[in-house]
Amino acid sequence: MDEERALGIVRAGEAGAIERVLRDYSDKHRATFKFESTDEDKRKKLCEGIFKVLVKDVPTTCQVSCLEVLRILSRDKRILVPVTSKENMQILLRLAKLNESDDSLDKVSEFPVIVESLKCLCNIVFNSQMAQQLSLELNLAAKLCNLLRKCKDRKFISDIKCFDLRLLFLLSLLHTDIRSQLRYELQGLPLLTQVLESAFSIKWTDEYESAIDRNGPPLSPQETDCAIEALKALFNMTVDSWKVHKESDSHQFRVMAAVLRHCLLIVGPTEDKTEELHSNAVNLLSNVPVSCLDVLVCPLTHEETAQEATTLDELPSDKTAETEPALKNSPVAYNGMNMEAIQVLLSFMEKRIDKGSSYREGLTPVLSLLTECSRAHRNIRKFLKDKVLPPLRDVTNRPEVGSTVRNKLVRLMTHVDLGVKQIAAEFLFVLCKERVDSLLKYTGYGNAAGLLAARGLLAGGRGDNWYSEDEDTDTEEYKNAKPKEELLKPMGLKPDGTITPLEEALSQYSVLEETSSDTD
Repeated sequence: MDEERALGIVRAGEAGAIERVLRDYSDKHRATFKFESTDEDKRKKLCEGIFKVLVKDVPTTCQVSCLEVLRILSRDKRILVPVTSKENMQILLRLAKLNESDDSLDKVSEFPVIVESLKCLCNIVFNSQMAQQLSLELNLAAKLCNLLRKCKDRKFISDIKCFDLRLLFLLSLLHTDIRSQLRYELQGLPLLTQVLESAFSIKWTDEYESAIDRNGPPLSPQETDCAIEALKALFNMTVDSWKVHKESDSHQFRVMAAVLRHCLLIVGPTEDKTEELHSNAVNLLSNVPVSCLDVLVCPLTHEETAQEATTLDELPSDKTAETEPALKNSPVAYNGMNMEAIQVLLSFMEKRIDKGSSYREGLTPVLSLLTECSRAHRNIRKFLKDKVLPPLRDVTNRPEVGSTVRNKLVRLMTHVDLGVKQIAAEFLFVLCKERVDSLLKYTGYGNAAGLLAARGLLAGGRGDNWYSEDEDTDTEEYKNAKPKEELLKPMGLKPDGTITPLEEALSQYSVLEETSSDTD
């Protein structure tokens, strides 16, 4: 009934009445995502009528009402086939300022029309294969990049940038060919990196170092959303970028990694938004060639060096809530290097472990990233070893028992998901410089057996990669406990499924076979 009433007034053609009836329809169906099939034909005709209104010279407010209803209707895939034509797509491109002309973004009154047109395009491209093909024919990716350039350094256009970026993300997700076009022909990597720089208000202090205001306000909701959409589009664009072939590529990836380091050190408007922002930054960092990840750490500035040297001396021995800000604002330092970004990644990893679910999607990207960083960059590995595998003092409990990061990672080494347990074991193995004796010291033989068997290292030794020979000292507690450890024994399963020394298990199977033979 709503569609029939709206369709009648839309066909009548009076702008004021059209605006009112479509505004009522939009208010009523704003949260509607499932539609009755009985009114399908009426919704198709309403879409067609709206497109006919959009080509007329109607007020901006009427255009916005038309586009809001079109956005709602475009959630239904079934009605898009007849209305998704090249002509209708071009109408939306014109309203979104995505045509080839040099239209500027000077008229603020047109911004709501641009935003709603982009929202409609997002829905239509996502839900219609015909629209996806037309987007290639109409060179939509190039038009979106052009609009982004128009938005550069402009205020009050966060929504335009956000939905432009979302549409770029959808195109690069649905069409792998567009990824190459974005990366090389359209120079999407520097373009979207600049979008992130603008969202984060980055001020460079060196080629790959930015100023961090630890007491600054959180990122605004609008800029956070823009950054998240840019990160997702960049991920698609760089998904095959493991190897760097040109020096210019290496420089661009280092700039992007430096921007992502800045991203990790700021917060969004809410805790959930901060986690979403950092999660997308982690995913994108996983696409950065590992040789370019050295910019995640940087030398301490003179001010940070002085702060590191004086903070703990100035604090009273009995820390109170009043002393916490001083600790919070002090740099995370190691060997003269600022390790704040690596500490954020480590905390992010532990938080994902504590969630206890969706490990493959939520945990493995950050674990893989930390593993590759540790394998390629000595300072990062040593810092993480110090945090994850500190000198062993608790020698009474099993390695998987407890609440430390080490305990949590060791528990993951026997996880039911093969990918999860492999990357957890690999991370700890790399922190141990791929030395079997060191890994066993921190994890125990049973927990490490899967990785060692896969590597052919059950008899001991070390992995294939070379690591510096820095000293790995044992604590007095470990030295005293080591002689008391039992020798390794091969184990087997008893007929009832419990584990027992292999010799005893074999003898029980022999008895079982004799019993079965006698019965026959």
